[in-house]
Amino acid sequence: MCNLYTVRKSAEEVARHFGVRPPKDIPNTPAEVYPGTPGLVIRERDDADGKRRELQSMVWGFPLRLSGMNPASKPRPVNNIADLNKNMWKGLAAKSQWRCLIPVTHFAEAEGKKGAMTRTWVNIKSQPIVAWGGLWRDSAEWGPVYSGVMTNANDAIKPLHDRMPVFLFEDDWDKWMTGSFDDLLAFQARKFPDDLIEMERTSELWVKRKAIEGAPAAL
Repeated sequence: MCNLYTVRKSAEEVARHFGVRPPKDIPNTPAEVYPGTPGLVIRERDDADGKRRELQSMVWGFPLRLSGMNPASKPRPVNNIADLNKNMWKGLAAKSQWRCLIPVTHFAEAEGKKGAMTRTWVNIKSQPIVAWGGLWRDSAEWGPVYSGVMTNANDAIKPLHDRMPVFLFEDDWDKWMTGSFDDLLAFQARKFPDDLIEMERTSELWVKRKAIEGAPAAL
């Protein structure tokens, strides 16, 4: 799973990179995005002139309430999408209005011994900002929420984890946002090129901030 990423650019730079209207009332990009905390996404909205894309702040993770949970407890954030064919995702993925692009500059995975794991940051060569394919919806619990689609890790990522985000090239953006459901499945099945992966191993401890409540999940 991907449970930590960052956008080391301003909201204005992100908007310019994706060719969308600069935000007026969106806070700057968070230093680190954790499940259950706010991040930025590109989504489509209908207006008088037709569809337009905009930058919006949402909570990372769809709220999930498992059977047997205390009714007073808060849901878990489902921040990763393992299989678009699951009923939870298929209906959303089939409709273009629920698709989004998640701006990312780096994502992190944990390495090392349990209790002393450190962060390894991953970025894409020659891509100052990369788009991660995602879905979003409105929720009663947290308002607008989003989740990122995952795929099998390529050989470069496998030493860190067996899964990685579905990264999209600029030529892929329109197809992700407006293509068919089968197009999205093809992106999820695509192997990302090994030679585009860069890693930065650090001595930073892998300490997860507390999200809204509960452990993140992937479905």
